[in-house]
Amino acid sequence: MLLVPDLNEHSETPYYIQLYDYLAKAILGGTLQSGTRLPSIRRLASLCGISATPVELAYQQLLAEGFIASKPRSGYYILPVHREGSPAAAGEPPSPAPRPITPRDSRHYAYDFHMSRNDFSLFPHKIWRSLYQEQLANPDLLQYGDPQGEPALRASIAAHLRQFRGLRCTEKQIVFGDDQYTLCSLLCLLLKGRVSGLGIEDPGYHLLPAAFRRSGYGIKPIPLEEDGLQLDKLYSSGADAVYISPSHQFPRGMTMPITKRLALLEWARSTGGYIIEDDYDGEFRYHGRPIPALQGLAEGSPVIYMCSFAQSVTPAICIHYMVLPEKLLPDYHSLRSELYLEHSASRLHQIALHYFMERGHFEKHLRRMRLLYQRKHDLLLRSVRQHFGDAAVLSGTDAGFHLLLTLKPPASEVGNRVSNSTSARELAAAAEAEGIRVTPISYTWWAKQDYDEPEFILGFGGIAEDLIDEGIRRLAGAWLG
Repeated sequence: MLLVPDLNEHSETPYYIQLYDYLAKAILGGTLQSGTRLPSIRRLASLCGISATPVELAYQQLLAEGFIASKPRSGYYILPVHREGSPAAAGEPPSPAPRPITPRDSRHYAYDFHMSRNDFSLFPHKIWRSLYQEQLANPDLLQYGDPQGEPALRASIAAHLRQFRGLRCTEKQIVFGDDQYTLCSLLCLLLKGRVSGLGIEDPGYHLLPAAFRRSGYGIKPIPLEEDGLQLDKLYSSGADAVYISPSHQFPRGMTMPITKRLALLEWARSTGGYIIEDDYDGEFRYHGRPIPALQGLAEGSPVIYMCSFAQSVTPAICIHYMVLPEKLLPDYHSLRSELYLEHSASRLHQIALHYFMERGHFEKHLRRMRLLYQRKHDLLLRSVRQHFGDAAVLSGTDAGFHLLLTLKPPASEVGNRVSNSTSARELAAAAEAEGIRVTPISYTWWAKQDYDEPEFILGFGGIAEDLIDEGIRRLAGAWLG
């Protein structure tokens, strides 16, 4: 039986978050058992003495995170929270080199749906210029800095992560790098002797596994299912670390539900393994509250959390960071001393970013960017549905900076340019001829070197709002006739 939560009307925390927190803790703690039917939205709103909107928002957040399921004309039910999969005989799947294909392209496109482009129309130029000039006036900042990162910025980031991403961390666990590869290379050194095989999502993002492979680690491609990594395949792979993007998987865009997140933590506990969590776009969720990071689900978490300010502020400041488990900190400091490590991210940028966060500018900027990207996301969604109709399926919606478009084989090839035999490369070339850039997901596969199915990453971050609908209309014309 559901006890009515005691909501605090004087709290700064909105009702829907208070309600979400109450229900999530009750589910994780076993107070609410699997299969329990929750009260209807109106019923719970009446019991709590609030409007229906906060209850609906709380339920939607629980749905997004996999705590509950909605059954048509029946209601909301608690999903089981348990460990999935079981250890199987360790195997050694092949570790092929990734295909040497890159989505980078410096050419100009009239309609550029590149997945990594940013929108700087709302960038706070005056504020950033002022903060940066403040730091230039400090001659001490022209000296060498802390190799781990400026303590003030690490403290600001730790506070932000605890409040907005649900992490359990302190500034002592944060390490900076000027780019992803710098941090990946450091991780390769840190995990030597602890890890021999790295499990990776397939398809997935290749920078980190490519760096690990170059450093002599075995790479174990793990296939995906509807809700993320196949855990039984992870157990049987023999991997002792795994690299994942649970909040918005790249490129397929699914969100890993709470059951699988807890099962993944159980895998790490039972095998002594590590989880590398890439939270590249975790703060950008457009319908519902951002999904809390995996790292914060366990005390003494075995999760190495990785993120950056490339998307939330700008890639030009070159500030990436990771949050290390406490048990890896002695090894990090030993490595820092042995290799005479120095700071790689600009001290001036670090301190400017610290004040950008401390004075409230970062949180305000994030809110504005979420609204901007939400408009673009929703417009892209509507445009694809309008111009492609049933000819395409969209997935990976409601978060991040891209959608995944899968072109369906036509029922009839009369009047259609695309046929069952048309490859993704041919379709991308047809789009390019019309001045449109789209990216096939073929390069994201590690094991399937010959994958060429018509699945495309549509980035909406950098393209102007007034070009989205026309670009999709032209794309449909190029592909469907």
